[in-house]
Amino acid sequence: MSEIIMVGCDLHDRSMLLRYATGLGEPQQMTCSNTAEGRERMIKKLLSHRDQHQAAKCVFAYEASGLGFGLADELELSGIECHVLSPTHLPKTPKGAKQKTDVRDAQMLLEQLRGHVLAGNALPTVWTPPHRLRDDRELVRARIDAGEELTRVKLKVLSLLKRRGISLPENYQCKWSKAFVRWLHETAAVLCDETRVVVEQLANRYELYRKEIGSLDKAIRTLSQQPRYKVPHRTLREIPGVGLLVAMAFLTEMGDLLRFENRRQIAAFLGVCPSCRESGEVPDRKGRITRQGPSRLRKLLCQAVWVSLKYCDKARADHERIKQGQAKRSKKATVALMRKLAIRMWHAGVSCGVSTELCGRGGPAQTNASVV
Repeated sequence: MSEIIMVGCDLHDRSMLLRYATGLGEPQQMTCSNTAEGRERMIKKLLSHRDQHQAAKCVFAYEASGLGFGLADELELSGIECHVLSPTHLPKTPKGAKQKTDVRDAQMLLEQLRGHVLAGNALPTVWTPPHRLRDDRELVRARIDAGEELTRVKLKVLSLLKRRGISLPENYQCKWSKAFVRWLHETAAVLCDETRVVVEQLANRYELYRKEIGSLDKAIRTLSQQPRYKVPHRTLREIPGVGLLVAMAFLTEMGDLLRFENRRQIAAFLGVCPSCRESGEVPDRKGRITRQGPSRLRKLLCQAVWVSLKYCDKARADHERIKQGQAKRSKKATVALMRKLAIRMWHAGVSCGVSTELCGRGGPAQTNASVV
């Protein structure tokens, strides 16, 4: 049988530490800088080592992080098989947490890779999205972040007014109209200098975020008309409660919808399935939802459910049925509708076809892996 070179890499912003071995041979160690030149030298050395030992291939593994998938792209282009692993699914021990070093982390990744290559053990691999989808995600996530920042500014203004004992105008209805912002500037003019500066700064920041959100919404509308999103996003928007932002966030965060095989994988991926503690004499014990996966998408699904409860009779009926007349079950009913909405959106997206531009390399979905 041809030998296989396996590499475990502990990746950092400025450096990389590698532990690599051929088959069951003694591991070797290599350290290089995380720069374009350093990565190029590292790849050349691994390829040279592969040719020297006449190995069938070289398999590389590192943990997913904020550095993204750039290293995986470079390795794949060089002919090195790369696996990006989910940190939350790698084995951890109390002793390992107290004796954590780069060498130990790289060795652990090497052992995981050995178990996969030599024994067929499953690897907690995260799905690698294509470049186009990563760029689309950046736009949609920027819009979501801008909305959250706008909400923070509004809460800061309302809290400051409350602390100063200033009553809101009678026509205030939670929606910040141009008249309310004008009233805010007029109110700031009669306050002391220190407080006036703060209120005016917050009001200006509010107007800045409103302008930024308008620009991002325009860009997202343009993106939604691209061939890869035009039909799916229109189909999703036919579902009660689903608007442009929810539809585009669902398509960009989920990526290739065909990598999910059933509704249980959808619920597990989004973290809206119950956790479990079942062992020994306790065969059926469910807990709170796992909250795995993209939290920003769960938040948007929750908001979509609130909108559907306001305008959709069927959604209200389902909510009341699950509540069973108990106020304490209201959150459970909302989460249940979130799960139902996500599954319905998945079915709708699959039925209208998935663009090949939304599909990346990799195998089936990791049903409860972290999203990067």
